Amino acid sequence: MQDSQEYLDKKAYFEKIITLYGRNVVIEILEDKNIVVHKIHMASSNKPDGAIKEILTLAKKRSIEVTYHDKTALSRISKNAQQDQGVAIDIIAQSYKNANEIKELNSYKLIALDGIQNPQNLGMIIRSCAAGNIDGIILPKKNSAKISPLVIKASAGTLFKLPIYYCNTIEEALKSLTDTKIYSLSSHAKQSIYDIAPSSKSIFVLGNESEGVSAEVEKLCNDSLQIPMNRGVESLNVAVTASLLAFMK
Repeated sequence: MQDSQEYLDKKAYFEKIITLYGRNVVIEILEDKNIVVHKIHMASSNKPDGAIKEILTLAKKRSIEVTYHDKTALSRISKNAQQDQGVAIDIIAQSYKNANEIKELNSYKLIALDGIQNPQNLGMIIRSCAAGNIDGIILPKKNSAKISPLVIKASAGTLFKLPIYYCNTIEEALKSLTDTKIYSLSSHAKQSIYDIAPSSKSIFVLGNESEGVSAEVEKLCNDSLQIPMNRGVESLNVAVTASLLAFMK
C-alpha cells in the first residue's frame, strides 16, 4: 500500500513538470527564484561561454542539477531540435494540475480549449484569464498547442498565476463533470453570453481558430452561446473571445 502511494506521489510530481527550451528562456527562468526547477539539460557539444556560461553559473548558485546529452537525445527532451539552442529546462509548475482535481472544487468558472493550435493565442488566453474572473483553463495534451517559450512570451509572465488543468482530451474531462453547466461558443448560436444566468459551476468551451468547437465536444455542451456583433462582423479572434468571457459578470 505504501509503495502504491509512493508511486502515485511520484507520478503526480512528474506530471507537473513542463520542459522548456532556448538559452534566453532558461536564463530568465533561473533568474526567477519563484519558479521551481527540477533539472537542466545541456548538449555536450555546447561551448562553455556566453549564455551557456551564465546558465551554468546560475544553476550552480541555485544547486540545480545539470545533465549532458548528445544532440539527438536533447532534441527528444526539448521536442524542438531547431530552436532549443542546445539547452532545455524542466520546471515544476505548481499551477499545472490534473483535470480530475476540478471535481474537488465547490464552484468555478473555467475556460476549456478545444483544438487551439496557435501558441500566441494560448498565451494571450492565459493572460486574459489570469487578469479576469476565470478560475482556471482546461488544456488537453492532444490536438492542442503546448506550453512553450512562445506561449510564455505571449502570456507576459502570467503563465503560473492561475491553474491550468491538463487532460488527454477535452471530451474526457467534460464527461466527468456531470454537475457543471457547459457552454460552447459559436457565432451561429441563438443565445448571447449576456443572456445566461450565473451558475456556481460553469465551463465555456472555445474552439479551434478556423473550425470552432468540434462536433464531438459540442454534443457534451448544455448550450451554445454567441457574442453579439455589430456592422456585419462575423467573428472575433479566440483570444479576444476569452477576454470578454474573463471579464463577464
